[in-house]
Amino acid sequence: MRIKCWGSRGSIPVSGEGYTKYGGDTTCIEIRTKDDKIIILDAGTGIRRLGNHLISEDHHSFHIIFTHAHWDHLMGFPFFKPIYLKKTDIEMQGCPFAQKFVETMLNKVMSPPNFPVKYSEIKANITQRPECPERIEIGTVTVMPIRLSHPNQGNGYKFIEDNKTFVFLTDNELDYIHPGGLSFDAYKEFSAGADLLIHDGEYTEEEYKNVKTWGHSIYKTTLKLALEAGVKQLGLFHLNQDRTDKDVDQMVNTCKEIIAAKGSNLKCLAVGCDTTFYL
Repeated sequence: MRIKCWGSRGSIPVSGEGYTKYGGDTTCIEIRTKDDKIIILDAGTGIRRLGNHLISEDHHSFHIIFTHAHWDHLMGFPFFKPIYLKKTDIEMQGCPFAQKFVETMLNKVMSPPNFPVKYSEIKANITQRPECPERIEIGTVTVMPIRLSHPNQGNGYKFIEDNKTFVFLTDNELDYIHPGGLSFDAYKEFSAGADLLIHDGEYTEEEYKNVKTWGHSIYKTTLKLALEAGVKQLGLFHLNQDRTDKDVDQMVNTCKEIIAAKGSNLKCLAVGCDTTFYL
């Protein structure tokens, strides 16, 4: 698998000289399988750049998987240029949403007065899997979902190819169990031994005092999860919109100090635009 980030900010896109290293686009991850299938996770603003790139590569067939329906994970969809091309084929995974997710949520994003181009003007062939299976096969990759602890619910995912495992748990609050969410131990079991864990690490301990139940994790709790799950590499994700590059680097340095003090071999970094992993 090749895993590339096109957007890692939470809640709202940002820009400016303090955001050049990690970028300002909201959630979008691209996975390329060894048989060249393309899996897209979420349609935050990062999907705009991804769409331009895919067109330049003459790729027109994709799988899109959504973690949940909050706006920062959908707002880039109308700017994903492949949806306006007849030769584009997109299969969307509907779970954990209702079968009419495409016709409701995405339609709502593009409905007047929210957007000048209507969903009905999309030219791509879009289909949706209506079922919620325990595992999905996309080419050479097996995909396994898990419920997130987040307001309005959602799913995290595990991707397995050639015994390599990537776990993606954005918008997941480890210190509070939302309706439909799971315990810390459940996420630890799900992530156990992963080659790469990308997990929400939005808040500091001090910030969290005022935002508990908002659906995001303290970055040190995320580190605790990675250490106890025995993952090989941790990527801090859903970076706070007010967290400058310098501040993000300080979070990573603090994590590395904790890792070193525990004598662990865990690798830790913050995931930014264009961060790429090879598993």
